Amino acid sequence: EKENIRDIAGIRITCSFITDIYQVSEMIQAQRDIEVIDQKDYIKNPKPNGYRSLHLILKIPVFMSDREESVYVEMQIRTIAMDFWASLEHKIYYKFGGNAPAGIRAELKECADIVAYLDKKMLSINDKVKEYAEKGSDYDAIENEEAKIFDAEPISKIAEEEISENEVMKPEKKKKRWIIGG
Repeated sequence: EKENIRDIAGIRITCSFITDIYQVSEMIQAQRDIEVIDQKDYIKNPKPNGYRSLHLILKIPVFMSDREESVYVEMQIRTIAMDFWASLEHKIYYKFGGNAPAGIRAELKECADIVAYLDKKMLSINDKVKEYAEKGSDYDAIENEEAKIFDAEPISKIAEEEISENEVMKPEKKKKRWIIGG
């Protein structure tokens, strides 16, 4: 019975960049006292709702006062952005008892896609920063080599179109400030 429980303990690791996730996973899997039982890559194969994360089921030693015992542990490795989305998606989705309306599910999936875009964009910027460090301080020459860091429509344009099409932000009449989702 105990052998069938695979998540008696859980660990969540948040990383800055997608590449960090795989580096952390490799380091964990290289440990001699850790056995990888299963791996599910929801980054390369996201769940239908847009959820992304790398899951490892591990068997790790736990040292008792009189013995050593192997225990199953579920490890989730994800970016800060993935963790942000997953936390809020869970909070919002379960306000509906696990049965959110289709429109809400579609909005959450769209947010997951935006988070994936953000992760890719931040990784691209980080790669460009590393390139600057390697080439020196002639930033203008480097920029002229490649006009865009990441080849995609700027999110600011996408966000402006979304806001103008959908009245998500409405000004409060008495005060000069914005209420999100009002």
